[in-house]
Amino acid sequence: MNFSRFEGKKILVTGAGGLIGQAVVRALISYKSENPVKVVALVRNEAKARKIFADISGSSLEYMVCDVCNLEPVNLNVDYIVHCASFTSSQSFVCEPVEVIYKNVEGTVNVLEFARANDVKGLVYLSTMEVYGAPSDDIPVTEVSPSYLDCMKPRSSYPESKRLCECLCASYCSEYGVKAKVVRLTQTFGAGVAYGDGRVFAEFARSVIEGKDIVLKTKGETERNYLYIGDAVNAVLTVLLDGVPGEAYNAANEDTYCSIYDMANMVAEKFGNGKTSVVIEEGSVSENMQYAPVMKMNLRCAKLRALGWQPEKGLTESFSEMIAYMKANRNS
Repeated sequence: MNFSRFEGKKILVTGAGGLIGQAVVRALISYKSENPVKVVALVRNEAKARKIFADISGSSLEYMVCDVCNLEPVNLNVDYIVHCASFTSSQSFVCEPVEVIYKNVEGTVNVLEFARANDVKGLVYLSTMEVYGAPSDDIPVTEVSPSYLDCMKPRSSYPESKRLCECLCASYCSEYGVKAKVVRLTQTFGAGVAYGDGRVFAEFARSVIEGKDIVLKTKGETERNYLYIGDAVNAVLTVLLDGVPGEAYNAANEDTYCSIYDMANMVAEKFGNGKTSVVIEEGSVSENMQYAPVMKMNLRCAKLRALGWQPEKGLTESFSEMIAYMKANRNS
């Protein structure tokens, strides 16, 4: 990734306290030059953010304390925007679907209006593979593939709101000339995942760290790709600089395509030290409502690779780094 193109630029990162937001901030700040990058980290809790970025000193990082739903369209001479702020909890998708829809959409409208006010050189919106719904076969999923979403299920609040936010990005680009682009990320992890994270990859990591069995509440039939956090950051910044405004780009490591069940067995075998097995205990209807429907999300990323991006780390390396980080930060 050629960070020199960001020299002297000011970049707003929303959701800077989240997994990907943190990684984007750190990647940009780590580039050293006589004309450094300026990062404005939009966070809701300044004390928490300062703890997260306690190792970063100097004037390159400043905080903007604000809920993205309250962001005003003021001109701060921002050159680029990386919009990471979003609900990520599957439990919220089921228990608070109305709030998920309203806050995802309202926050994105505010960010797009902020982009208009600053006449930014580029904006990238972090979307999700879930906008494609739940494909039931292994046909490659490209950016023009149809969606298989059931809009009558409350859990669809998350992907449906993401779809609307994507449409808002395209619409602001068309009507107002905002240079908005979209990255559709697959599940992304590595160093930086909090010990208590509720997503499936973190649950697997905790199981091997604690010497427990990996317990699946479904048969683990869903198949999809995954992505290392560093590769995700490079994908986001590549699209920010070189993506076509008004277009979307899939981001995944195509070589990681596997079922959840197979991934669980890999983690148990490679990291369980003989203490971890995979056990299926299918959950209740209410428990299963929190999970996305069974799918075969075989993402293809030729469009992103055409911009010069390539993933560097696979599934085993991603788990290795995540497990090491979670062990070191277990009591944080």
